[in-house]
Amino acid sequence: MAIDELKNRPIGENFIKKIHFYLFDSVRGANKDRGNLRRMQVYIGAPGTPIEEATYIPYIPPPITELPPLLSNWESYINSEQEKDPLIQMGIAHYQFEAIHPFMDGNGRIGRLLIPLFLYQRKLLSYPLLYISEFFEKNRKDYYDLLNRVSKEEDWEDWIRFFLTALTDQSLKTQVTVLEIIALYNNLKKKIAAINSVYAINLLDLIFANPIVSFVSIKKRLKSRSYQTIYNLLTKFIKIGILKEVSGRKRNKIYIFQQLMDILK
Repeated sequence: MAIDELKNRPIGENFIKKIHFYLFDSVRGANKDRGNLRRMQVYIGAPGTPIEEATYIPYIPPPITELPPLLSNWESYINSEQEKDPLIQMGIAHYQFEAIHPFMDGNGRIGRLLIPLFLYQRKLLSYPLLYISEFFEKNRKDYYDLLNRVSKEEDWEDWIRFFLTALTDQSLKTQVTVLEIIALYNNLKKKIAAINSVYAINLLDLIFANPIVSFVSIKKRLKSRSYQTIYNLLTKFIKIGILKEVSGRKRNKIYIFQQLMDILK
């Protein structure tokens, strides 16, 4: 969805509103003013924590009246190609986004999601596969401390060093993960040859894209109109250990591709 949005609009206010709207398409998100800019002060802290004990409060928090010009400035910067190094540009833009804190909730998730999307847009990634959140969560205290130090002391050097280390660390981990996924795909592609079904490779591709599937979701995506053909194919995938039924239901069963899930942990 985010990749499709990149084709229609640049990274900017309208883009992040759209991503925020889809991100909070849930019961929890329904109360978070999804797709709209915040209308009051926000801060980061444990649930129920008073603002005085917050983990991170943007330095001189911008009032809501200043959000449009600040976001406009951020949008101009992140889409500018005048910065010599796009990695440093993204590090600066990430700080700017978190300092502006445009939404009531989900700023961290949106901010982290924008990193691989920006790198993909600049053709530094062939696909936005970079789980930067893992590094930030593992080094959560340093992450927020360094954001605060940029705000209070203009300590850009330490923040940028931390940000580039995060990119390097997660890029190496992602590379290993991708190679494991490719190896698994090639191995299973050979394995399903024995199934002798024209739909087997389609189902394999489907579960690599969606490792948790239901009968209904499979039927929608496979070209076969025959329920029995799909049931037979699922039975064979279970028999050779590719899929496992986990719901215990009689209808609309849920299947999991555990080997891929184990790699993605």
